[in-house]
Amino acid sequence: MSSKGSYIIVGENIHCTRVRMTSGKFVETDAAGQAHLVFKNGGAKALLPVPKVFTDSEGWASGKVRHVACAIYQGLLGSSEERELGAAYVRAMAREQEEAGAWFLDINVDEYSMELDEKLAAMEWAASVVQSVASIPLSIDSSEPRILEAGLKACDKAKGKPMVNSVSLERPGMIPLAAKAGACVIAGATGAERMPEGVEERVENCRILMKRLLDAGLAPSDVFFDPLVMPVSVDTGHPGRFIETVRRIRSEQGPAVHFAPGLSNVSYGLPKRPLINQVFAKLCLDVGCDGGIVDPMQINDKTLSALKLDEGLTAMARELLLGNDEYGMNWIGASRE
Repeated sequence: MSSKGSYIIVGENIHCTRVRMTSGKFVETDAAGQAHLVFKNGGAKALLPVPKVFTDSEGWASGKVRHVACAIYQGLLGSSEERELGAAYVRAMAREQEEAGAWFLDINVDEYSMELDEKLAAMEWAASVVQSVASIPLSIDSSEPRILEAGLKACDKAKGKPMVNSVSLERPGMIPLAAKAGACVIAGATGAERMPEGVEERVENCRILMKRLLDAGLAPSDVFFDPLVMPVSVDTGHPGRFIETVRRIRSEQGPAVHFAPGLSNVSYGLPKRPLINQVFAKLCLDVGCDGGIVDPMQINDKTLSALKLDEGLTAMARELLLGNDEYGMNWIGASRE
């Protein structure tokens, strides 16, 4: 089933923050007023009922539904039929990402509930369901050590080394958890007390963190750096500083280490986000960023190799990301046209 290529994709979609628009093609309401999430199950159209707790929420009132959280809720708490549909929904997401080239499947349930025991149950359920169909390892994403531990414990090591998303100088306690589990790690450039402001601070944080990871027994190939992507809409200098940080880390740490930043953060708040993300991934790849936390249906070996950075909107996206479009006005104007 896997279509894994050379670009290291951590599939980002099985997150409880992910939303569908209630007015879009992925949500249907039947004659009785029951809303459903639309998905493909074995090639056929399937409908997952949206429970009342979601349709009564503020999110629904604003036109959005947290679809992954909805599937997990039905998988854990629904009727017998709804439980199977919830599992089928998550399995379909896992298959789709693996077939598109994912190396890892990232799972995050931190926003599923406010209650720790409910989040633990959600993580254990989601990990089990995903691994029932995927042949690739999981990336366990949480800021809560107990959820991280539960996810790692649920991982099937026969599918490959699991991944911890993430460790940093801010969260050093995650390092021994990853080492004990025999996991690889996404190593963030966050400092012990603050976010880094420029290239040099990011590089230095990664340098210190790398030593700690090696001391804990991880190999360089187990480390996937995340130099922290910031939105270009906030500061058009952000992408350039990120690209330079990647260049520096690759030069210092050598060819064995990898990268897995959240590349889609760069386009936050702007129109035509998928194209910006693709162009950014290409610019980063050109300086040694061999992977990322991305949607594999949008960013993969095929899309990156096909990009022509000197044509049309793609060229405009490049100029935006290189800091040559102040405030992004040219990009926004072209997108409107």
